Amino acid sequence: MKILITGTTGYIAKRLALQLLEAKHKLICCVRDMNRIPDEIEEHPLCTFIKIDFLSPKANQIPKDIDAAYYLIHSMATNTEDFEDLERQCASNFKHLIETTNCKHVIYLSGIVNANSLSKHLKSRLQVEETLKSKKYALTTFRAGIIVGSGSASFEIIRDIVEKLPLMITPKWLNTKSQPIGIRDVLTYLSEAIGKEQLYNKSYDIFGPEILTYKDMLLQFAEVRGLRRYIYTLPVLTPKLSSYWLYFVTSTSFQLAQALVDSMKVEVIGKPSDINEHIDIEPMTYKTAVNLAFQKIQQNSVISSWKDAVSSGVFSDQLSKHIELPQFGCFKDVRYRKVKDEQFTINKIWSIGGRNGWYSFNGLWKLRGYVDKLFGGVGLRRGRTHDTYLEPGDPLDFWRVLFADKKEKRLLLFAEMKLPGEAWLEFKIVKDKLYQRAVFRPKGVWGRLYWYMVLPFHAFVFKGMINALVESK
Repeated sequence: MKILITGTTGYIAKRLALQLLEAKHKLICCVRDMNRIPDEIEEHPLCTFIKIDFLSPKANQIPKDIDAAYYLIHSMATNTEDFEDLERQCASNFKHLIETTNCKHVIYLSGIVNANSLSKHLKSRLQVEETLKSKKYALTTFRAGIIVGSGSASFEIIRDIVEKLPLMITPKWLNTKSQPIGIRDVLTYLSEAIGKEQLYNKSYDIFGPEILTYKDMLLQFAEVRGLRRYIYTLPVLTPKLSSYWLYFVTSTSFQLAQALVDSMKVEVIGKPSDINEHIDIEPMTYKTAVNLAFQKIQQNSVISSWKDAVSSGVFSDQLSKHIELPQFGCFKDVRYRKVKDEQFTINKIWSIGGRNGWYSFNGLWKLRGYVDKLFGGVGLRRGRTHDTYLEPGDPLDFWRVLFADKKEKRLLLFAEMKLPGEAWLEFKIVKDKLYQRAVFRPKGVWGRLYWYMVLPFHAFVFKGMINALVESK
């Protein structure tokens, strides 16, 4: 079957694509930026990639001979206030393009929306579902609650809270009930439903076997990790204070924290249906999903993370627009060292940040991360998805990977911390020398003052970092 898949670089789609390829389907993968094609599928013979932005698509961008399509575009972490209008427009454009093809079946992953009072994001998802309905093709909608898997937003947030706080004073929404579902079960529903006529023009809630409060999930997570945790809820924490609490305790952005708190006030209990008669599956328990997630983490084989989404940082456009270092109106710190062992240096560069640190004065890097969090930035707590592997679009502490190519011996990072300007950090080996370039393009007087304030620290921080990259022990 020839299948179109949207949101290729996203948390769900990247994993789903691999599962569909295992079933020998041909994939047409939609990406906004050709520099962000996932390495796992870039060279696959059954994959074709098309560059398309569904907010402003062009006619005839999608092949006519597709059999089915997945709509997996969602922007929960976006900074944009009018995201509801943008999501409606995106879905509408997708629908009109698909209607010009031979596509018979579209599958959409939404959220469980059976409560009387819905959050803005759940309302938006329901609105998208209505927009996608068509007389030209059949629509199947799967509505999931909290998705539990390595790299998912809910999993990583719960992990942050449980592993950092032995005693928790928490907002009252921790008593809200939901039905979490494992990521493997979600992927099974999505992949097995394709082309099943009995599922056409229907929607199904998909969920795990247990109804749990968020407090239950925290405590069960702690049990899996062998930790003893104590939780006390307070009725006085407002949604605003709750968002700040979530933001400072976890690695989430403030925008996502607000969206999550808004959603967590609403119970997410699935409606029973006959879906498991059509798709042979027995959804796993919450603890099983957590255990499987940690197996992936321990094997360093996390395929995708919610942090990979560009909208989890500061970008509103394509990474490729920032891929060349600016030359004019910039301050620069350029250093170079002779490379003794090229492979050692490349491996060291590709392992920088996250748990490995920045090789020199890590305390100052951590301090800069704390300051960034205080001013509403992402801080250092995003870490990195893999310990030794990088690809364009990956988060790297408070940086975003713009370019990563071992053959070209170049890694380029763009700062997503709160700054009065824009900053890049580049590592590049030319012949037998490593060049390390820190480039800052200031905005106004404050940007210039900021550069001169931090300049004294460059003398030892950047010097120590490049020395560590070339000096094997």
